Amino acid sequence: MRILFTANPEPTAFVSMVPLAWALRTAGHEVRFASQPGFAGRITQAGLTAVGVGRDVDMYRRIQAVMSALEHNEKLREAYGDLSDEEALALLDLKPGLPAPFDVVEYPERATWDHMLGSYAGTVEGDHKPENFPVIAGLVEFARAWEPDLVVWEPSSYAGAIAAKACGAAHARLLGRLDLLGVTRGHFTRLLAEQPADQAYDPFAAWVDGYCRKYGFEFSEDMVTGHFTVDQLPGSLTMHDPGLHYVPMRFVPYGGAATVEKWLTRPAERPRVALTLGTTAAERFEGYTVDVGDILTALGDLDVEVVATIADNVRDTLPELPANARVVSYAPLHALAPTCSVVINHAGAGTFLSTALYGVPQLTLPWDLDEPELARRATTQGGALTIHGDACTGTGVRENVLRLLDEPRFAERAGVLRDEMLAMPAPNDVVGTLEELTTKFRIR
Repeated sequence: MRILFTANPEPTAFVSMVPLAWALRTAGHEVRFASQPGFAGRITQAGLTAVGVGRDVDMYRRIQAVMSALEHNEKLREAYGDLSDEEALALLDLKPGLPAPFDVVEYPERATWDHMLGSYAGTVEGDHKPENFPVIAGLVEFARAWEPDLVVWEPSSYAGAIAAKACGAAHARLLGRLDLLGVTRGHFTRLLAEQPADQAYDPFAAWVDGYCRKYGFEFSEDMVTGHFTVDQLPGSLTMHDPGLHYVPMRFVPYGGAATVEKWLTRPAERPRVALTLGTTAAERFEGYTVDVGDILTALGDLDVEVVATIADNVRDTLPELPANARVVSYAPLHALAPTCSVVINHAGAGTFLSTALYGVPQLTLPWDLDEPELARRATTQGGALTIHGDACTGTGVRENVLRLLDEPRFAERAGVLRDEMLAMPAPNDVVGTLEELTTKFRIR
């Protein structure tokens, strides 16, 4: 088969797709990976064949698109009332927790038409359109020329679904995190079906319909959620919409090119506690959502070795480090986590799952997007504790780290989660299932 992967140029989403791409390639299938041209280097670094489509759009233009949507889209403006553009942008990008309409995941009682419609329209205008518009035409052109049998796309890369429909390929979403988009869409479509015909409005369908007519097909719901969805989260953590078809697959840690330094090959002389807050947060927030210096100071009197992976722009602002702390710019988590007794992190799915695969208790400091919900589920599972990022203090971190170190039940429950993940089919094991589903849904 020919299999086309596509993703928006975001490293976090891309790295979660690499293991499946390689599994399909080593099974004998032809694999190409398409994204904006400027992302080709990241793709080829992973040993995959890159296809540059469309044009590059940087974050500044993305912000301009959001601001334009705030100014011109009435439904989005209704959703955020009388906020200024600057306040609304901050709300969309920086507010703790899940913004509307995705807050229905956490609070199902908010799934009302009045609550969801404006914010759903805003998500389409402010996120989906500017993320996908630059590549749709180029991706369709390539797909029609190369004729893939299956298109695999990360959940916000709707250009992949459009290209698949345009060339008759089966297509699937590949989740690297909780299915916020799919579950939210499920709430929305159920509400949509209840509306009178003259009031029923689907912002997503209204956006995509122009491409449907241009490329000669009709809109269908699979363009939002795929013919099927490959989910890398274990069942005790996952979040599904009952109307969708999910294929479980074990998460395999991959963070890109990395070198294991000598200090990491030596056994830790004391319990090792890692602090890692993700690779993109320092750019997004121009720092971190928690006070790293305060945390390191609070851990300074414990009989532990602290390893903190801190971006250079933050590292230079830290106060004098305690004697038990080692601060590095980067360490591959699949090498660091197995040496740790506790890992403190932001509950980003890749970081959390990389740690969970080694049965290590975690202290999560979530901020927004799916982080708080994943942290809540992890705490319920029993192998983690959580302090929300907007309530995080060094003292609170210290107290929770001591609990994770001293109370055996956390390590026991982390071991249960590890075993659950290891029991899931590895990427190579799902190849046969994907082949069968491709045959089922391919229309040419």
